[in-house]
Amino acid sequence: MNTRIRRIAIAVTASAVLPLGLAACSDDGGDSATSDSASSATSAPAAASDAGEDAAGETAAMDEPFGPACASVPEDGAGSFDGMAQDPVATAASNNPALSTLVTAVQKAGLVDTLNNAENITVFAPTNDAFAKIPEADLDKVLNDKEQLTKILTYHVVGQKLAPADLENGSFDTLEKSRLTTSGSAEEYKVNDSANVVCGNVRTANANVYIIDTVLMPES
Repeated sequence: MNTRIRRIAIAVTASAVLPLGLAACSDDGGDSATSDSASSATSAPAAASDAGEDAAGETAAMDEPFGPACASVPEDGAGSFDGMAQDPVATAASNNPALSTLVTAVQKAGLVDTLNNAENITVFAPTNDAFAKIPEADLDKVLNDKEQLTKILTYHVVGQKLAPADLENGSFDTLEKSRLTTSGSAEEYKVNDSANVVCGNVRTANANVYIIDTVLMPES
């Protein structure tokens, strides 16, 4: 009799303990799942945020001027990138010492107002060194021939704003009425397969400027 009572008691105890154990396991699993879910939910926005920051960083980098000659641009003042962005293109160029020959040519051709008043243009701007590649006698002759000078200078101007990506394999009408071509990628571009962009994506109030190391010559 005692043995039978003992067995009943053990069975009752086991039946009471088993649901409690299952409930405890269920609670642990639920907490773990909730914790994992919360962790995933917390991690996901962070990952998305990082991706957004990376994309923003790449976009910002693509909008910056690029090229070896950019290092010589002043960090502040009217001739800096920020300063040039406030002025129309002919005025902005006059504040960059590396473009003084170009500015003189633009003045001799009477194109200052034309360039400053134009909207949404791209200028391929030869440096002083680019003009120095032309024999002095030839350069003097061109600078004193307003018609020829105007033809050459307007060949350096495209009637739309070009981003770096547009230059990868491009062909564009110029204000001189003929076309120029561009090629390249990343931060290395050529114009007409002869001029290298040495400081690109320079912004002025009305133009994008690509400073080049060779003067472009339109077809006669």
